[in-house]
Amino acid sequence: MADITKTGILNSLKKVEDPNFNKDLLILNSIKKFEVNDSTLNLDLSFTLPSSNDSAQLKDKFIYKIKEDFPSLKIINLTIDAKTTVHQDLNKNQILPGVKNTIAVASGKGGVGKSTVAVNLAVVLAKEGAEVGLIDADIYGPSIPLMLGLKEKPKIMQNQHTMKIIPLSNYGVKVISIGLLVDDNAPVIWRGPMASGAVKQFISDVDWGELDYLFFDLPPGTGDIQLTLVQTIPLTAAVIVTTPQEVSLIDARKALKMFTRVNVPVAGVIENMSYFTAPDTGKKYDIFGTGGGSKIADELSVPFLGGIPIDPRIRIGGDNGVPVLYDTPDSEHAKAISQISKNMASQIHLINVKGSAASKMEILLDADE
Repeated sequence: MADITKTGILNSLKKVEDPNFNKDLLILNSIKKFEVNDSTLNLDLSFTLPSSNDSAQLKDKFIYKIKEDFPSLKIINLTIDAKTTVHQDLNKNQILPGVKNTIAVASGKGGVGKSTVAVNLAVVLAKEGAEVGLIDADIYGPSIPLMLGLKEKPKIMQNQHTMKIIPLSNYGVKVISIGLLVDDNAPVIWRGPMASGAVKQFISDVDWGELDYLFFDLPPGTGDIQLTLVQTIPLTAAVIVTTPQEVSLIDARKALKMFTRVNVPVAGVIENMSYFTAPDTGKKYDIFGTGGGSKIADELSVPFLGGIPIDPRIRIGGDNGVPVLYDTPDSEHAKAISQISKNMASQIHLINVKGSAASKMEILLDADE
């Protein structure tokens, strides 16, 4: 009879096939409780798993596989704690003490659907139970309020010492945007420093409270606002949005390399407008080419988080302020976005785990010196 050890149980868990779970998340540190008494195993696991439904299904699969590998176990008491890991950084904690992770959603060029992707990433994680915020950092072309159906003006909370803007909220996502502060038809005619200053205020002068994820929907390019952001707040990671064709990939490479140059980890590449499926025939068309997102991810050694198909309902949902996850939750594109969000959450978890391990190693090295 095989010895029942933490390592043995971990190896057993890693045999489970589940599309909603990244096996790389399973490390010894994920096992928070491990007790074996006669034929009973008490096991507590902790890792990032956005959906409680996924957690229930995964739990059944884990128990089945453990019993298969260790038939001497008659009773398995298993709990899964879905917990968002925290990006540990003293500067971030001083500026945004209640925010666990800060994520930039970027693209090298306009027209790739970056804001649509940012909105839907945020909405998926909020629907799965995370506390989520979204900063519309595209000062000159704010579109987030329209996509989330927000029209009110934010309120100001003032006490004796501070004055904070209260973000608006819809679909479980807290939002701030210059589009909520100016008239719909009023152009924002500001020089770069003024736009950058607005982004700083969105970070420091808004009452974000406790958040698992705070997304930044960045404007296209690699200019003032991008530099201001990375200099103001330590980012947990960046996500790059592109379309399959080379004209988009050229600028996506630049955006990705910019974050690498300023030491911001890239959680992955998302390919938007990957393909179109004709509703009458079911035939698939690669309108903008194929494989560009995975190609650039492989080329620059970052994860490919997935592709989102073209569907008029995504545009309609954005125009009407109803994200696809609520408008058509069972559609192909809603499922694709949901899976991409989970893949991204897994990568954020891995980045934080690696960062924490590196910090512990630095402490040990300092102690040795």
